[in-house]
Formats: sequence, structure tokens, C-alpha cells
Amino acid sequence: MTADQLPVVVVGAGPIGLTTALGLAHYGVPFLLLEEDATLSSDTKAGTTLSRTLEIWNRYGAVEEILNAAVRIDEIGDIDRATNTPRASVRLAELVNDTQFPFVINLPQQRMEPILAAALERAGHTVRLQHRVTSFEVLEDRVVLQVETPDGPQTLEAAQLLACDGGRSKVRDALGVPVVGETLPERYMLIDVAVDLDVDNARDYPYLAYFADRTEWMVLIRQPDNWRFLFPLAPGAETPGDVDLLVKVKQFIGEVDRIELLGTVIYNVHHRVADKWTVDRKVFLMGDAAHLITPMWALGLNTGALDASNLPWRLAWVLRGWADPALLDGYEQEQRPVAVNGSGEMAEAARKYMSHQQGAVTADTSDWATAYTRTLLGVRLDVDGVGDWSMVATTAEPPAVRAGDRAPDLALQGPAGRVTIHDLVRESFVALYFTDVRRRPDIPLNDSPALRHYAVSRWDAPHDSGLRDRSLFDPGSVVTNRYGVPAESVVLLRPDGHVAAVAPLSAGVAFDLYTRVTGRPVPREEG
Repeated sequence: MTADQLPVVVVGAGPIGLTTALGLAHYGVPFLLLEEDATLSSDTKAGTTLSRTLEIWNRYGAVEEILNAAVRIDEIGDIDRATNTPRASVRLAELVNDTQFPFVINLPQQRMEPILAAALERAGHTVRLQHRVTSFEVLEDRVVLQVETPDGPQTLEAAQLLACDGGRSKVRDALGVPVVGETLPERYMLIDVAVDLDVDNARDYPYLAYFADRTEWMVLIRQPDNWRFLFPLAPGAETPGDVDLLVKVKQFIGEVDRIELLGTVIYNVHHRVADKWTVDRKVFLMGDAAHLITPMWALGLNTGALDASNLPWRLAWVLRGWADPALLDGYEQEQRPVAVNGSGEMAEAARKYMSHQQGAVTADTSDWATAYTRTLLGVRLDVDGVGDWSMVATTAEPPAVRAGDRAPDLALQGPAGRVTIHDLVRESFVALYFTDVRRRPDIPLNDSPALRHYAVSRWDAPHDSGLRDRSLFDPGSVVTNRYGVPAESVVLLRPDGHVAAVAPLSAGVAFDLYTRVTGRPVPREEG
């Protein structure tokens, strides 16, 4: 078996390992998903998933079941604890012209993981439980792993090794990769309680709300069938007993007729990032193995989901010969600054904001900008390797798209009916030609599985134009105005829904842009 026929091995079947595996399955990359435990995690963990992660699960075919199990939320509350009054809610309906998911969801991780695993099974793959990697060797053309299994020791050969094995990653430790940053002296306590705050003790809090206070803050999260509270423990403080925990909750929400403690967990608070994320294009650190982010504003799991969006399509393109192996270098180039200087610093600023400390974040320029930022739709990646990236929307209104932006996901009318932009890029790069189809622009034929071409115009292509099969009708120029690029422009979109490049329309420009990104010419034959 040659190296390009070997499977990719994913180590760790938490949310990021499962999402990564779903991405590999989506792109047809052979893989094995190994989990050292006998079952998926049953621990009380992350509970809020942001819009950008929902878009990723949608691309990978897992979002519908997730939404069915979750509570959807269109408002993130910000409540002053001293007065129990709202300060400024984040209204996610501001995003209706940006995404199919103008909301966030609450779903505990222990209920999320089985849904992702079931989606993987529908795609014809399973999690290999009780498979523990004991050692591995990185060779020139493969990675050789020694694995303990229920059937005894096994040797596995892999094209690449993807370490999704958490903050105490054994793969990272075996590589000798240092982790830089800090672990804060305070800890976070998460508790789940059964209490009725909707009818008998109606509070009408938003289903995701932050009680800010200099002395002690708390986050309230409405889960599908209970309420969750997160609050800090002072450095060195003893773990409160069950009675004390319920007293603490009632200090925030007031007296209620019945309340029951269901479960607790304590987290350490980190802002720590691996010094490097890749080794020889053979081993890649992902999720908590690459970055441990303070679990504020749901930035832990959701930052890891960005990793699981970025890497699988790259592996697929290289495996198929549609890209030079150097394409894999973009994973660390793009994702590391987002974790180090983006999510990590945003989470730390949020923590300070909750406790009214110096250095806290301040209000953004508009309701739209705040919602765009808090849902991770504002992530702009450093696609050109020049240090230009962002996590924050800094303008009051949506600006014109730029290289690296997540592409706004709006609906158009295609040859077969309604289609969204993210639907178009599920399987390939897509070149959008913002032009006037009445003038019969030269739009290349769609004869490549790697790159598709579509004109976007407020004029529907006539049937005798020769463009009907590759023209997208944009009533009222809604998409054209949202993208904001000059007339006669080409916007090249990547399979992960990010803008690869924006350029003036000219003969062959999309082909040139594709080659610049991938290092290979556009393949012209299907298969």
C-alpha cells in the first residue's frame, strides 16, 4: 500500500475529533477514528454552540439532528447582578442576511457527541473505542502507530496523524511540543439544576445570560431539560457543598418553589497554546491539543471547530492531487493566530468584563457587529500569509468582503431553484462572477470537480444566452450588495466557506487564483 492510499488516523473522539472525522468522511478521505476510552464522554462539559460551528456541521451533514436535540437562542443576555436588570442583549436576528443560523444553541457536550457519532455511522464509519496509541514514528511518507486494542497490540500505518486528544494530549507530549501561556489561579464551577424558571417561578431571562458583577459573576444557560450555572471559584477556595451551591444559585435568581442539584464539575482556567501545530505535514494538533481557551463566550469548543473546518478539505485536495502538499501549511498559518491572539484574548477580555476588571471589552460599533463577533462569523483568516486576520467586526455595517473573510451565506436562485452560497461550496472551490448576464460575459464551463463557476446578476439569464446552467439570479441585488465588491469582480470561495481571493474579472482569472492558492492547475476531468 502506498502512502497516498493510507488512511488518516484521528486520535480522540471528542467533539473536535468527531467533527474532523465527519469532515474527512464528507470529502472522501479514508480515515480511522481512535478513542482510548470504552465509551464517549459522559462528563458535564461545554454547552453552547455558536453559529459558525453550526455552519460547519451543516456542511458535514450533522446539523439537523443537533438542532432537533438543542435549544435555539436568538438573544444573549447581559444582566447587571446588582440591579438584576439587563444592560445590553446581543440580538442574533441581526444576522438573518449573513447565515442560515442566526442563533446559537445550548446542548451539553455529553448529548452532542453521540449525535455526531451517529452522523458518522450514517456515513459508513465508526469510532474505534478502546484503541489507545502507545507510540508512533513519523517517517518520510507515513506515520507508524503502535496501538493497544481489545484484540491486543496492533501496528497501524497512516498518511497523517491528527491529534484531537485534548488538553493533556499524549501525541503532543510525545512530539515534545511545548505549551506556552498560563493557567489562572481561579477555577470555574459548572452546575446543572432542575428548577422551573419558566412558569411557576417565571424569570424571563434570556436562555443564555451573563450576570456581571465585580464581586461574583455567573453565567445562566438554559439546557434542553434543565438549567446550568457557571461561576468562578476564588483561588484556593474549597469546593462548595450541595446545599451551598443551591444557596449560591438562589442568590442570583431569587427564591423558587423547588430546586434540585443534578451534577457538578470544576474547570481549570487556561490560556495556553502549543508552540507549533504541525510536524513534517504528517502530524497535526487540533482543538484542545493545540489550544486551551478559557471557556468564556463559548470560545473553547467553537474555536476547535474552526480547526476541524480548516484541515479536512486541505487533506482531500492534496490526496486527490488537486493541490501541492504545501497547501497543508496554511492550517497552522491561519488557525494559530485565531487561537493565540483571537479567541484566547477575547475570552480573557470577556472574563475581565464579567468581573468589571481593567482591560475588559467594550461595546462594539453596532448591534450587527456585536452579533457577528459573538457568533464567530467575523473570523477572517490570514489566507495570504501576511498577518492580516481578525476575530472582530469593527464596522457598524457589513463591509465589502475581503480575502480571508468567512463568506456571507445568502440565498440565490440557481438552475434548479433556491441555493445558498455555502451550499455551492460544499464540495469545491467556487468562483462567483459579479456581472451583468445580459452582456453575455465569458463564464467558464463547469467541467472540473475542483472549481465551479457562476455568474451572479440581478438579471435572470435568458435561455438563449448559453449561461443558464451557470448563472445565479440575485433579485434586488441583495447578494451583490452584501458582498460589496466592484462590478465585474470575481470572488473565489474555498470549500470551507472562506474567501480565497477577490480580483477584477478578466479571462482565466479564476483559474489563476485557484492555482495561486493550491499550487496546482485546475483539474479538468471528473473523478
